Amino acid sequence: MSSSASQFSNRIPILMYHQIAKAPPKGAPYRSLYVAPDDFSKQMDLLRRLGYQGLSMGDLLPYLKGEKRGRVFGITFDDGYLNNLENALPVLEDNGFTSTCYVVSGLLGQTNVWDREVGVEQVSLMNQSQLSQWIAGGQEIGGHTRHHRRLRTLNDEDVQSEILGCLIDLETALGIPIRHFCYPYGEFDDSHVFAAREAGYYTATTTHPGRCHVGTDLLRLPRITVARRTTRLGLWLRMAFGFRVNH
Repeated sequence: MSSSASQFSNRIPILMYHQIAKAPPKGAPYRSLYVAPDDFSKQMDLLRRLGYQGLSMGDLLPYLKGEKRGRVFGITFDDGYLNNLENALPVLEDNGFTSTCYVVSGLLGQTNVWDREVGVEQVSLMNQSQLSQWIAGGQEIGGHTRHHRRLRTLNDEDVQSEILGCLIDLETALGIPIRHFCYPYGEFDDSHVFAAREAGYYTATTTHPGRCHVGTDLLRLPRITVARRTTRLGLWLRMAFGFRVNH
């Protein structure tokens, strides 16, 4: 295999989901970030049948480092919605996949209050017991700050509280190491990358579109957004070839 073909085949996609639930009525804010449970199930089933293995960020890390090779992809869920536990976990278990759910540690068992001002429907976030159920189901927890604040609006002290404090909160509550992070709103700069590294996170994901490869900065990892209208064909084309399609 040529070096260019080898590089092409070694691209690793990381999928970004939010809510796995029926979408709110047409016109609702952020409606695109809902994926219907049946659609999610069909997506995971197709990828398994195509020979892909869905992995949490912890399980994906050796592939990102070049220590392992395989037909793998990352599965991530932002915010820690209860509907991830209710609707995604059974599908993940059925397919033998692992995933990472990024949790807002200061809002366990509450709702997505950071979206309230823009009129987004308030839905339940997992509480400590439900997060334990997620972990017992073979899945992983990552950090998503304490309060889902925009990091660029904060001073250094508050940034540290949000990033490091989230790790401390979750490790204390769950009794496990927390080693993976996601920047809220996908907004970050070099100081936030530094703060994530100093806190002890091994990886951090963004909302920048694209696939990863060996050598991609582990604290600036791009992802592929899976939206309400993403078709199975469109998802596969983005994963396999990096095509940007309106599916």
